[in-house]
Amino acid sequence: MTEAILQVQDLHKSYGKTEAVRGISFDILPGEIFSLLGPNGAGKTTTISMLSCLLAPTKGDALIDGHSIRNGAAQVKGVIGVVPQEIALYPDISARENLHFWGRMYGMGGGALRKRAEELLDIVGLADRTKDKVETFSGGMKRRLNIAVGLLHQPKILYMDEPTVGIDPQSRRRILDTVIELNRGGLTVLYTTHYMEEAAELSSRIGIVDHGELIALGSQAELTHLVGESDTLQISLEADGYDSAKLLDAVQKVKGVQRATLEDGQLLVQAQGAHAALGEIVARINKAGARLLDLKVDEPNLEAVFLHLTGRALRD
Repeated sequence: MTEAILQVQDLHKSYGKTEAVRGISFDILPGEIFSLLGPNGAGKTTTISMLSCLLAPTKGDALIDGHSIRNGAAQVKGVIGVVPQEIALYPDISARENLHFWGRMYGMGGGALRKRAEELLDIVGLADRTKDKVETFSGGMKRRLNIAVGLLHQPKILYMDEPTVGIDPQSRRRILDTVIELNRGGLTVLYTTHYMEEAAELSSRIGIVDHGELIALGSQAELTHLVGESDTLQISLEADGYDSAKLLDAVQKVKGVQRATLEDGQLLVQAQGAHAALGEIVARINKAGARLLDLKVDEPNLEAVFLHLTGRALRD
Protein backbone atom coordinates (compact mmCIF):
# COMPACT_ATOMS: atom_id res chain seq x y z
CA MET A 1 0.00 0.00 0.00
CA THR A 2 1.32 3.47 -0.92
CA GLU A 3 2.32 5.53 2.10
CA ALA A 4 0.61 8.90 2.51
CA ILE A 5 2.73 11.96 1.78
CA LEU A 6 0.62 13.97 4.23
CA GLN A 7 -0.95 12.61 7.40
CA VAL A 8 -3.10 14.95 9.48
CA GLN A 9 -3.67 13.62 12.99
CA ASP A 10 -6.40 15.12 15.21
CA LEU A 11 -5.44 18.71 14.41
CA HIS A 12 -6.90 21.44 16.65
CA LYS A 13 -6.49 25.22 16.76
CA SER A 14 -8.09 27.39 19.43
CA TYR A 15 -8.00 31.12 20.07
CA GLY A 16 -9.10 31.41 23.67
CA LYS A 17 -12.58 29.89 23.80
CA THR A 18 -12.95 29.97 20.01
CA GLU A 19 -12.19 26.65 18.28
CA ALA A 20 -11.22 27.36 14.68
CA VAL A 21 -10.23 23.75 13.94
CA ARG A 22 -11.69 20.86 15.93
CA GLY A 23 -9.86 17.58 15.51
CA ILE A 24 -9.37 17.29 11.75
CA SER A 25 -7.72 14.10 10.46
CA PHE A 26 -7.05 12.97 6.88
CA ASP A 27 -4.32 11.51 4.65
CA ILE A 28 -3.19 12.48 1.15
CA LEU A 29 -1.50 9.98 -1.14
CA PRO A 30 1.30 10.89 -3.57
CA GLY A 31 -0.13 12.07 -6.89
CA GLU A 32 -3.55 12.98 -5.48
CA ILE A 33 -5.51 16.19 -5.75
CA PHE A 34 -7.26 16.35 -2.39
CA SER A 35 -9.76 19.16 -1.80
CA LEU A 36 -11.00 20.65 1.44
CA LEU A 37 -14.46 21.97 0.57
CA GLY A 38 -16.40 24.23 2.88
CA PRO A 39 -17.89 27.70 3.34
CA ASN A 40 -15.90 30.76 4.31
CA GLY A 41 -14.96 30.53 7.97
CA ALA A 42 -15.04 26.72 8.04
CA GLY A 43 -11.39 26.42 9.13
CA LYS A 44 -9.74 25.67 5.78
CA THR A 45 -7.19 28.49 5.84
CA THR A 46 -6.35 27.87 9.51
CA THR A 47 -5.68 24.23 8.62
CA ILE A 48 -3.42 25.24 5.71
CA SER A 49 -1.57 27.69 7.99
CA MET A 50 -0.84 24.91 10.49
CA LEU A 51 0.26 22.53 7.75
CA SER A 52 2.59 25.29 6.45
CA CYS A 53 4.14 25.72 9.93
CA LEU A 54 2.85 29.30 10.13
CA LEU A 55 0.55 28.49 13.06
CA ALA A 56 1.30 26.10 15.88
CA PRO A 57 -1.52 23.61 16.51
CA THR A 58 -3.19 23.67 19.91
CA LYS A 59 -3.37 19.89 19.76
CA GLY A 60 -2.54 17.14 17.29
CA ASP A 61 0.14 16.92 14.62
CA ALA A 62 0.70 16.38 10.92
CA LEU A 63 3.46 14.53 9.08
CA ILE A 64 4.52 15.79 5.67
CA ASP A 65 6.86 13.37 3.89
CA GLY A 66 7.60 11.98 7.34
CA HIS A 67 8.38 15.34 8.98
CA SER A 68 6.33 16.69 11.88
CA ILE A 69 4.92 20.22 11.73
CA ARG A 70 5.65 20.44 15.47
CA ASN A 71 9.38 19.75 15.48
CA GLY A 72 10.43 19.54 11.84
CA ALA A 73 9.37 22.90 10.39
CA ALA A 74 12.56 23.40 8.37
CA GLN A 75 12.21 20.00 6.70
CA VAL A 76 8.47 20.53 6.08
CA LYS A 77 9.06 23.88 4.38
CA GLY A 78 11.53 22.22 2.03
CA VAL A 79 8.89 19.72 0.90
CA ILE A 80 5.84 21.96 0.49
CA GLY A 81 4.91 24.77 -1.86
CA VAL A 82 2.26 27.24 -0.75
CA VAL A 83 -0.09 29.36 -2.85
CA PRO A 84 -1.77 31.56 -0.21
CA GLN A 85 -5.22 33.07 -0.48
CA GLU A 86 -3.71 36.56 -0.27
CA ILE A 87 -1.43 37.65 -3.11
CA ALA A 88 2.22 37.47 -1.94
CA LEU A 89 4.04 39.48 -4.62
CA TYR A 90 5.90 42.78 -4.93
CA PRO A 91 3.85 44.99 -7.28
CA ASP A 92 6.60 47.45 -8.26
CA ILE A 93 8.94 44.87 -9.80
CA SER A 94 8.50 42.53 -12.76
CA ALA A 95 7.18 38.97 -12.84
CA ARG A 96 10.69 37.66 -13.46
CA GLU A 97 12.17 39.76 -10.65
CA ASN A 98 9.52 38.46 -8.25
CA LEU A 99 10.44 34.88 -9.07
CA HIS A 100 14.16 35.63 -8.70
CA PHE A 101 13.54 37.28 -5.31
CA TRP A 102 11.45 34.39 -3.95
CA GLY A 103 13.86 31.86 -5.44
CA ARG A 104 16.70 33.38 -3.45
CA MET A 105 14.52 33.06 -0.33
CA TYR A 106 14.47 29.32 -1.07
CA GLY A 107 18.28 29.29 -1.37
CA MET A 108 18.26 29.10 -5.15
CA GLY A 109 20.41 31.17 -7.45
CA GLY A 110 22.43 31.49 -10.62
CA GLY A 111 21.54 29.82 -13.88
CA ALA A 112 19.35 27.19 -12.22
CA LEU A 113 17.06 29.88 -10.77
CA ARG A 114 16.91 31.82 -14.04
CA LYS A 115 16.02 28.66 -15.97
CA ARG A 116 13.38 27.59 -13.45
CA ALA A 117 11.79 31.05 -13.47
CA GLU A 118 11.45 31.03 -17.26
CA GLU A 119 10.00 27.50 -17.20
CA LEU A 120 7.38 28.52 -14.66
CA LEU A 121 6.42 31.73 -16.44
CA ASP A 122 5.69 29.57 -19.48
CA ILE A 123 3.73 27.01 -17.44
CA VAL A 124 1.43 29.66 -15.93
CA GLY A 125 1.01 31.47 -19.26
CA LEU A 126 2.97 34.64 -18.46
CA ALA A 127 5.98 34.21 -20.74
CA ASP A 128 4.93 37.28 -22.74
CA ARG A 129 4.69 39.44 -19.59
CA THR A 130 7.93 38.44 -17.90
CA LYS A 131 9.40 41.98 -17.86
CA ASP A 132 6.18 43.77 -16.90
CA LYS A 133 5.62 45.08 -13.40
CA VAL A 134 3.14 43.07 -11.36
CA GLU A 135 1.12 46.23 -10.62
CA THR A 136 0.02 46.16 -14.29
CA PHE A 137 -1.35 42.60 -13.98
CA SER A 138 -4.99 41.59 -13.62
CA GLY A 139 -6.12 39.69 -10.53
CA GLY A 140 -6.01 36.41 -12.43
CA MET A 141 -2.48 37.03 -13.70
CA LYS A 142 -1.29 37.82 -10.18
CA ARG A 143 -2.77 34.56 -8.92
CA ARG A 144 -1.04 32.63 -11.71
CA LEU A 145 2.28 34.24 -10.77
CA ASN A 146 1.56 33.32 -7.15
CA ILE A 147 1.32 29.68 -8.29
CA ALA A 148 4.70 29.98 -10.03
CA VAL A 149 6.27 31.24 -6.78
CA GLY A 150 4.91 28.22 -4.91
CA LEU A 151 6.47 25.88 -7.48
CA LEU A 152 9.95 27.43 -7.65
CA HIS A 153 11.75 24.90 -5.45
CA GLN A 154 9.94 21.90 -7.02
CA PRO A 155 7.94 20.88 -3.93
CA LYS A 156 6.57 17.38 -3.42
CA ILE A 157 3.16 18.75 -2.44
CA LEU A 158 1.53 22.07 -3.32
CA TYR A 159 -1.02 23.75 -1.03
CA MET A 160 -3.48 25.99 -2.88
CA ASP A 161 -5.74 28.05 -0.62
CA GLU A 162 -8.80 29.38 -2.50
CA PRO A 163 -6.69 30.25 -5.59
CA THR A 164 -9.62 31.38 -7.78
CA VAL A 165 -11.38 33.78 -5.42
CA GLY A 166 -12.23 37.15 -6.94
CA ILE A 167 -11.07 36.54 -10.49
CA ASP A 168 -12.82 36.43 -13.86
CA PRO A 169 -14.10 33.13 -15.34
CA GLN A 170 -11.38 32.96 -18.02
CA SER A 171 -8.57 33.30 -15.45
CA ARG A 172 -10.31 30.80 -13.21
CA ARG A 173 -10.42 28.29 -16.05
CA ARG A 174 -6.72 28.86 -16.78
CA ILE A 175 -5.81 28.18 -13.14
CA LEU A 176 -7.89 24.99 -12.99
CA ASP A 177 -6.28 23.74 -16.20
CA THR A 178 -2.85 24.53 -14.73
CA VAL A 179 -3.64 22.50 -11.61
CA ILE A 180 -4.73 19.54 -13.75
CA GLU A 181 -1.56 19.70 -15.86
CA LEU A 182 0.70 19.95 -12.80
CA ASN A 183 -1.02 16.94 -11.29
CA ARG A 184 -0.61 14.97 -14.53
CA GLY A 185 3.10 15.67 -14.16
CA GLY A 186 3.04 13.94 -10.77
CA LEU A 187 2.54 16.84 -8.36
CA THR A 188 0.42 16.20 -5.26
CA VAL A 189 -2.03 19.02 -4.51
CA LEU A 190 -3.97 20.04 -1.41
CA TYR A 191 -6.66 22.42 -2.68
CA THR A 192 -9.13 24.43 -0.61
CA THR A 193 -12.28 25.94 -2.05
CA HIS A 194 -15.87 26.88 -1.34
CA TYR A 195 -16.81 26.23 -4.97
CA MET A 196 -18.23 22.71 -5.14
CA GLU A 197 -17.79 22.53 -8.94
CA GLU A 198 -14.02 23.04 -8.55
CA ALA A 199 -13.75 20.29 -5.95
CA ALA A 200 -15.86 17.98 -8.12
CA GLU A 201 -13.76 18.59 -11.25
CA LEU A 202 -10.30 18.44 -9.73
CA SER A 203 -10.31 16.02 -6.85
CA SER A 204 -9.49 12.39 -6.33
CA ARG A 205 -11.05 12.76 -2.88
CA ILE A 206 -12.84 15.55 -1.05
CA GLY A 207 -13.02 16.42 2.63
CA ILE A 208 -16.06 18.52 3.55
CA VAL A 209 -15.30 20.97 6.36
CA ASP A 210 -17.78 22.94 8.46
CA HIS A 211 -17.31 24.82 11.74
CA GLY A 212 -13.75 23.52 12.06
CA GLU A 213 -14.67 19.85 11.67
CA LEU A 214 -14.24 17.35 8.85
CA ILE A 215 -17.82 16.11 8.48
CA ALA A 216 -17.35 13.82 5.46
CA LEU A 217 -14.52 12.44 3.34
CA GLY A 218 -14.40 10.38 0.15
CA SER A 219 -14.59 10.46 -3.63
CA GLN A 220 -17.42 12.43 -5.19
CA ALA A 221 -19.27 9.15 -5.86
CA GLU A 222 -18.85 8.04 -2.25
CA LEU A 223 -20.05 11.38 -0.91
CA THR A 224 -23.09 11.66 -3.15
CA HIS A 225 -24.02 8.11 -2.14
CA LEU A 226 -24.73 9.58 1.32
CA VAL A 227 -27.87 11.24 -0.02
CA GLY A 228 -29.10 8.12 -1.79
CA GLU A 229 -31.42 8.68 -4.73
CA SER A 230 -32.68 12.09 -3.61
CA ASP A 231 -32.59 15.14 -5.88
CA THR A 232 -32.35 18.81 -4.95
CA LEU A 233 -34.86 21.41 -6.13
CA GLN A 234 -33.46 24.93 -6.37
CA ILE A 235 -36.39 27.34 -6.35
CA SER A 236 -36.08 31.13 -6.60
CA LEU A 237 -38.92 33.13 -5.07
CA GLU A 238 -39.83 36.79 -4.90
CA ALA A 239 -38.60 38.08 -1.57
CA ASP A 240 -41.91 39.48 -0.27
CA GLY A 241 -45.59 38.62 -0.02
CA TYR A 242 -45.54 35.43 2.07
CA ASP A 243 -44.79 34.06 5.51
CA SER A 244 -41.43 32.27 5.23
CA ALA A 245 -41.97 29.99 8.23
CA LYS A 246 -45.41 28.84 7.07
CA LEU A 247 -44.20 28.25 3.49
CA LEU A 248 -41.24 26.20 4.70
CA ASP A 249 -43.47 24.15 7.02
CA ALA A 250 -45.91 23.45 4.19
CA VAL A 251 -43.17 22.31 1.79
CA GLN A 252 -41.56 20.06 4.40
CA LYS A 253 -44.86 18.17 4.78
CA VAL A 254 -44.93 17.12 1.11
CA LYS A 255 -44.45 13.38 0.67
CA GLY A 256 -40.85 12.54 -0.24
CA VAL A 257 -39.34 15.79 1.04
CA GLN A 258 -36.42 15.05 3.35
CA ARG A 259 -35.17 18.54 4.06
CA ALA A 260 -35.91 22.10 3.00
CA THR A 261 -34.22 25.45 3.66
CA LEU A 262 -35.22 28.98 2.74
CA GLU A 263 -32.77 31.87 2.70
CA ASP A 264 -32.91 35.18 0.83
CA GLY A 265 -35.67 33.95 -1.45
CA GLN A 266 -33.81 30.75 -2.35
CA LEU A 267 -35.74 27.60 -1.45
CA LEU A 268 -33.67 24.40 -1.50
CA VAL A 269 -35.61 21.15 -1.23
CA GLN A 270 -34.01 17.72 -0.96
CA ALA A 271 -36.51 15.02 -1.88
CA GLN A 272 -36.84 11.39 -2.90
CA GLY A 273 -38.58 11.35 -6.28
CA ALA A 274 -38.30 15.12 -6.66
CA HIS A 275 -40.04 15.14 -10.03
CA ALA A 276 -43.07 13.38 -8.56
CA ALA A 277 -43.19 15.78 -5.61
CA LEU A 278 -42.69 18.87 -7.76
CA GLY A 279 -46.37 19.54 -8.53
CA GLU A 280 -47.38 19.45 -4.86
CA ILE A 281 -44.44 21.64 -3.85
CA VAL A 282 -45.34 24.28 -6.45
CA ALA A 283 -49.00 24.15 -5.38
CA ARG A 284 -48.03 24.81 -1.77
CA ILE A 285 -45.73 27.66 -2.79
CA ASN A 286 -48.60 29.28 -4.69
CA LYS A 287 -51.04 28.70 -1.82
CA ALA A 288 -48.60 30.44 0.56
CA GLY A 289 -48.76 33.53 -1.66
CA ALA A 290 -45.22 33.28 -2.99
CA ARG A 291 -44.30 33.96 -6.59
CA LEU A 292 -41.97 31.43 -8.21
CA LEU A 293 -39.27 33.02 -10.38
CA ASP A 294 -37.10 30.06 -11.34
CA LEU A 295 -36.83 26.34 -10.70
CA LYS A 296 -34.11 23.78 -11.32
CA VAL A 297 -33.80 20.09 -10.43
CA ASP A 298 -30.29 18.81 -9.63
CA GLU A 299 -29.33 15.18 -9.30
CA PRO A 300 -27.25 14.29 -6.20
CA ASN A 301 -24.14 16.48 -6.03
CA LEU A 302 -21.85 17.99 -3.42
CA GLU A 303 -24.34 20.78 -2.71
CA ALA A 304 -26.91 18.12 -1.83
CA VAL A 305 -24.36 16.34 0.38
CA PHE A 306 -23.64 19.54 2.31
CA LEU A 307 -27.35 20.23 2.68
CA HIS A 308 -27.90 16.65 3.85
CA LEU A 309 -25.11 16.85 6.44
CA THR A 310 -25.65 20.38 7.79
CA GLY A 311 -29.22 21.35 6.98
CA ARG A 312 -28.15 24.38 4.96
CA ALA A 313 -26.72 25.26 1.57
CA LEU A 314 -23.03 25.65 0.80
CA ARG A 315 -22.80 29.34 0.08
CA ASP A 316 -20.10 32.01 -0.09
